[in-house]
Amino acid sequence: MSVPQLNEEHRGEEILAVFDTAFGRLLAADPAAFRVKFRKMAASAFAFYRGTAGLFYRDLTEDPEFSGHEGGAYLDERTSRVWIHGDLHAENFGTYMDSTGRLIFNVNDFDEAYVGPFTWDLKRFAASVALIGYAKALSDEQITELVQVYAGAYRERIHALATGAKSDEVPPFTLDTAEGPLLGALRVARSLTRFGLLDSMTEIRDFERRFAPGGGSVELDAATRYKVLAAFDGYLETLPESSLARPDSYRVKDVVGRRGIGIGSAGLPSYNILLEGNSDALENDVVIYIKQAQTPAVSQYVTDAAIREYFQHEGHRTVISQRALQAHADPWLGWTELDGAGQLVAEVSPYAVDLDWSDLDDPEEIAEVVADLGRATATMHGAADDQSGESLVPFSTERAIDAAIAADEEGFAPLLVDFAHRYGARARADHQTFVDLFRNGRIPGL
Repeated sequence: MSVPQLNEEHRGEEILAVFDTAFGRLLAADPAAFRVKFRKMAASAFAFYRGTAGLFYRDLTEDPEFSGHEGGAYLDERTSRVWIHGDLHAENFGTYMDSTGRLIFNVNDFDEAYVGPFTWDLKRFAASVALIGYAKALSDEQITELVQVYAGAYRERIHALATGAKSDEVPPFTLDTAEGPLLGALRVARSLTRFGLLDSMTEIRDFERRFAPGGGSVELDAATRYKVLAAFDGYLETLPESSLARPDSYRVKDVVGRRGIGIGSAGLPSYNILLEGNSDALENDVVIYIKQAQTPAVSQYVTDAAIREYFQHEGHRTVISQRALQAHADPWLGWTELDGAGQLVAEVSPYAVDLDWSDLDDPEEIAEVVADLGRATATMHGAADDQSGESLVPFSTERAIDAAIAADEEGFAPLLVDFAHRYGARARADHQTFVDLFRNGRIPGL
């Protein structure tokens, strides 16, 4: 289950080439942000894997060790053209409040979403399970079992969706239906409040709420503020008519810049806007963010021009993809343009809680979580099709995927198991190569 060793120097050059393509322009503009990003990535093989989707897709499509014919049995004209998450790893799941006011646990972070082969999501997740399992000192046999559980749960849910199961037979993960750590995350989310979020970011001055100084916020000059507010006006035109009924909800109270945070946001301009909310009361004000959307790593390896031409810009792509993949998405979700670049706009939600893997150590409990994540993945893939309101995927994805897997039931789980072990080993070796490059000053621009 090991992957053949590459010449470390040659592999280092490949990694640097992918970094230059993915990060070069942003790194040149903000080296300090990327020093922070790369130190986070250096912390573990999993953190490195999270930050290198471009390297993953390069290997998946161009490296003979991983491209080949594997998975081809499950890919046809339809299953190669479904909405995919694009960065589906084990830590991209968590809670959100949907547009109906219900707390949901499901996939989150759609920055990399695109249209492509459904197996790419499954392989990326499977390799992340191998990395987490290795970090928790699970045996190869235990990791194999976890990937098999994920594959089995995904297969079962896709089949249920494809055969017209009633909604109460495939319910979303809510406070009423979730169990274990997923229910724990939902309960934590429920304990959070909008007031708590506002208290952490804002203060009351002259009987009005304003952003508080510090904490990563950056005061804007008049010209930049004007541009951001103009972009905000453009964003309002992209909201669904059903989003908000009270016009005052859109009244801007304050706007600040934000320094890029997180492994995926280094160097990307970002702004927070404070809005009135659904009443004059100060405790229900709303914070939204405007963030420059990034080019998804997977798009470089999907050559269909019709897919690329479907989107106005990356902000539009991110929003349309999230609305397709996530039932009842954030009602504040929209897009705009700023300085000629596509922007993603969404609420800074007080109810967002990521799945915490730090206390998940018992193999049986991990298996239960992985099974639920397999079901969530299938539900996501099944949502984004001819019923999503978008014409890019004009067929039932769950039926297409169900038929493809049915053609080779026995090979489905072994395909993911084999890939998980082999790419997990590759990612661990790449992480060490990356750390050596970074600590020895060999990443250009830093």
